[in-house]
Amino acid sequence: MDEFLWRNHSSLTEFILLGFSNNQKINVILFSIFLFLYLITLLGNGFIITLIRMDSRLHTPMYFFLSVLSILDIGYVTTTVPQMLVHLVCEKRTISYVGCVAQMYIFLMLGITESWLFAIMAYDRYVAICHPLRYKVIMTPSLCGSMVAFCGFWGISCALIYTVSAMILPYCGPNEINHFFCEVPAVLKLACADTSLNDQVDFILGFILLLIPLSLIIIVYINIFAAILRIRSTQGRLKAFSTCASHITVVTMFSIPCMVMYMRPGSESSPEEDKKLALFYNVISAFLNPIIYSLRNKDVKRAFLKVLGWGTVSE
Repeated sequence: MDEFLWRNHSSLTEFILLGFSNNQKINVILFSIFLFLYLITLLGNGFIITLIRMDSRLHTPMYFFLSVLSILDIGYVTTTVPQMLVHLVCEKRTISYVGCVAQMYIFLMLGITESWLFAIMAYDRYVAICHPLRYKVIMTPSLCGSMVAFCGFWGISCALIYTVSAMILPYCGPNEINHFFCEVPAVLKLACADTSLNDQVDFILGFILLLIPLSLIIIVYINIFAAILRIRSTQGRLKAFSTCASHITVVTMFSIPCMVMYMRPGSESSPEEDKKLALFYNVISAFLNPIIYSLRNKDVKRAFLKVLGWGTVSE
């Protein structure tokens, strides 16, 4: 496949990533902001993974999926942000052709896997709220592992289709990508060929990888909310709803910008708007995920206080 991609990329050996601005002062400010966000993202998601591993009470399907989400988020931002930081402070903003292909594939693989993982996490909440007595029987370790493997399969296979369909096109110049990383819609603008077929492929795959998981999530939550409304205790209803609120927030932050980016025709996109959308579902989402789950989750707070030796928090 490597030889196949090289044969089709014509004379191009590297791309130039234009990033956000040519103003050095602005870039220094952006470097400080994104470095802070990246470090907190690594710290926050690493914190979640460590707590779940250390506290036996967090060895449940819900926290297993949350730890997988944190791992994906760490990989997701590391694929793009370190390079973006280097380009903000260096004059040379190039990326090799092979490096661009690799970045595109890894980014898509992790993003697609995360999209399906959100649907699996919604199903976990459905079983916990609608079938609490059978929860441990249904959500067995083998089933949880198989579900994560299913998500990974979609990520690996569909990212390959996305990447190959984009990079088999001829790229004969110019080589300036108006983005901060090699994202499919931005790269396609440089192709020396008609990309209407790619737009159709992107829409179909976007439907499969974004709308179908999102539709499943909506169906699951309709059933969950119906079950919550049948709970007589107000406190019980609030507790059940609070277990879902974090997940709904995270899914909304990730899915909507992704749908706008990947399911609209390339001719309707704006480079500056695309950068903002990419920042949101790539950097901001991964930054906020551990904060949202930590602030709204008493189990995580309790585990953190236990690690610090400060006792436990009340229910």
